[in-house]
Amino acid sequence: MMTEQKVALITGAGQGIGAALVEAYRARNYRIVANSLSIAPSDDDAIVTVRGDVGDRKTAERVVAEAMARFGRIDTLINNAGIFIGKPFSQYTQADYNAMLSVNLGGFFHMTQCAIVEMEKRGAGHIVQITTSLVDHASSAVPSVLASLTKGGLAAATRSLAIEYARRGIRVNAVAPGVIRTPMHSAEAHAELDAMHPIGRMGEIADIVGAILYLESAGFVTGETIHVDGGQAAGH
Repeated sequence: MMTEQKVALITGAGQGIGAALVEAYRARNYRIVANSLSIAPSDDDAIVTVRGDVGDRKTAERVVAEAMARFGRIDTLINNAGIFIGKPFSQYTQADYNAMLSVNLGGFFHMTQCAIVEMEKRGAGHIVQITTSLVDHASSAVPSVLASLTKGGLAAATRSLAIEYARRGIRVNAVAPGVIRTPMHSAEAHAELDAMHPIGRMGEIADIVGAILYLESAGFVTGETIHVDGGQAAGH
């Protein structure tokens, strides 16, 4: 059992921001337990992959069990897994509602509750949520009530957890992205998406990774949500 290196749990790690976080934390010599619905096995002995739905309690239990069995500790949890369904409010279906609550809120609840038990035993840990700038900056161009409902819940829970665990050595923070350039956005939409941000461009995956790595090393920061949104939350 290897215990001298720190260990990070990362959800939604199969692609995009999650996959980039796996690379970034490995570059810092962390051991990783990476989760997503369809993540492939890794040939790196320091990366354990666990397939499963974060909305299922059993997935969180397996992720934490793998971390403890393989590496003996949990230092960081990044609740990156999330889904976004943008529709006019009256067009949301029961299935949309159930899916967003399961992944965005259920995933956070199960993973955090299971991981924080192990962090508390060591008296140290760091938890980071990925929310959205839309929580603080609603836009008529982006109907997103369910995103605000679920990710807004994460923002509030971040502050509450930070205070509850502040004297127990566990910090809790969040990052609120604007629109991030990923393959899900077609090239034809880039100009419109760039214009949504006061600084005139979308964010890059590296912008989000950089904010999370800052929080990782910021020992005096807890209960904070960092907006990485090109100025959206500040105004227009």
